[in-house]
Amino acid sequence: MSDDTRVLYNAECPVCSFEIDHYAKYSGDRALPIRFEDLNRAEMADWALDRDQAAQRLYVLKDGQMYSGIPAFIVLWQDMPRYHWLARIVSLPGVHWLACKTYDHVLAPLIYRWHLRRQAAATSTNS
Repeated sequence: MSDDTRVLYNAECPVCSFEIDHYAKYSGDRALPIRFEDLNRAEMADWALDRDQAAQRLYVLKDGQMYSGIPAFIVLWQDMPRYHWLARIVSLPGVHWLACKTYDHVLAPLIYRWHLRRQAAATSTNS
């Protein structure tokens, strides 16, 4: 296994894919050692998560350690030169606390509920 940073995200989520596709293009254009894996196609045993858990937030594997939520974004941003400044700002104690609370209690649950509604709608149209 390489030392690449690995990002697990939900490519079927419009919000997630919009942001992560931007990072993937930026990384690909610069040949950065970052791999982006769609949780709908990824080998989940590599992540020790099931697809439902993975759909609830962003996950990043780096140097054998898994990060989730805002810490995952910080690790990802640290690996992309254009976003070093954002990693530094969001790592500041007060900003980090606020970003984590907002992501954990507002954004991630909202996006996850949206994901569940999209899944339910897809299931009902396929029935």
